[in-house]
Amino acid sequence: MAWNPEVYDQFKEERSAPFFDLLKLVKSKSDLSVIDLGCGTGELTSKLLDYLEDSKVIGIDSSAEMLEKAKHYKTSRLSFEKRSIEEQLSLNETFDLIISNAAIQWCSNHKELFPRIIGKINPGGQLAVQIPSNHEYIVHQQLRKVAEREPYKSAYNSWQREYTVLKIEDYAKILFDYNGSEITVYEKVFPHVLENADAIFTFTSGTAMLPYIDKLPEELKEQFKNDYKKELQSLFPESPVFYPFKRTFISAKF
Repeated sequence: MAWNPEVYDQFKEERSAPFFDLLKLVKSKSDLSVIDLGCGTGELTSKLLDYLEDSKVIGIDSSAEMLEKAKHYKTSRLSFEKRSIEEQLSLNETFDLIISNAAIQWCSNHKELFPRIIGKINPGGQLAVQIPSNHEYIVHQQLRKVAEREPYKSAYNSWQREYTVLKIEDYAKILFDYNGSEITVYEKVFPHVLENADAIFTFTSGTAMLPYIDKLPEELKEQFKNDYKKELQSLFPESPVFYPFKRTFISAKF
């Protein structure tokens, strides 16, 4: 998918707030080996340097567009590499801390994925993950409904967006089954207040809408965007708009 850092960063405050909640779950130690799975623009990844003294951090992401921006945050302690989360897990590297903020929701089969991630944590290390879990909210439901209409349904040729996020109790069970301790798993609603329906459209266009647009031929992309925007305008005629964004936090030591 082609990510647009400028569109993504239009809601920087809303997107960064969960990271600082995630950081509160991380045990601050010095001289750790750290990897951020799905580092995006790297701005939030760079915040780890102040929190984890003398630690070295690697940020990985599959988006060249995001990493182009991330290179501005590179230091002797922070580096970035282009690869997917799945590609990273195929390597033999292990880390003291694996952290991921709003990225793992794009990966398939979390019941198999999380044990693989846990297997890359050094003894005494920690996992800290935040995943958006608002895929059943009406904003996402409308994306699916528009995609099920013609001409989009035929253009998708049976493709449907896969939502892989589990229930919080399922994540807790995985952590327990793989000998996690100090297990913390919870959901939190972030009460975003956006200007209007068009602002929700812009927010969504930076993330959730991307796979839907990516799978369409060029001649249908703008039409899909316009149809989806009309649906949001019908659903949210008021201003401002309250957008309750639900996220899942997952942490344990191993």
